[in-house]
Amino acid sequence: MTLWSDDRPLVLASQSKSRQALLKGAGIPFEAIPADIDERAIQLASELKDAAAIATLLAKSKALYVASRNAGRFVVGADQTLSLKDRLFNKPADRTQAADQIRSLAGKTHELHSAIALAKDERILFAHVAVARMTMRSFSEAMIDNYLDAAGDAVTTSVGAYQLEGLGVHLFERIEGDHFTILGLPLLPLLASLRDMGLVAE
Repeated sequence: MTLWSDDRPLVLASQSKSRQALLKGAGIPFEAIPADIDERAIQLASELKDAAAIATLLAKSKALYVASRNAGRFVVGADQTLSLKDRLFNKPADRTQAADQIRSLAGKTHELHSAIALAKDERILFAHVAVARMTMRSFSEAMIDNYLDAAGDAVTTSVGAYQLEGLGVHLFERIEGDHFTILGLPLLPLLASLRDMGLVAE
């Protein structure tokens, strides 16, 4: 028995292992085809400053890029932005930047905006953005070094230099928000949209 009703798998325009794991866990067959776009260039050209709007724009851009090259397929694009008041964060380039990001976030509450967009051919069928509020605890420089040693290169693969489903959980004292939103794929709104379109069983 399968809950998915389309003849072909859903396309996920992302190489994120956590997003892939969420779809797999939900029993949605998918094919991962990352979008080859310059996210920072798109963001700069848009002149957007709002974290939610930026995440939505990039999710749509990824979905449309992959959908335009895979005719007739349903494509999900996703993006996540991290903001601390007016400051926007990108993935750290190296350990030094990762330490700087953690240092900036320590003892404060930041926001993760996770956006999804569903596209087919050159049309957006659905878009949604959700927010989670994440409060890092205060810690010493020694703790930052210990964390970076333990996490290794993984700290450069996620904005904020943490993965909550892994060692990053040690950095936090409070979390407000949907687990799926934190992992970068608001799954419940996506499944609701797929059901509305008859792609997932009611």
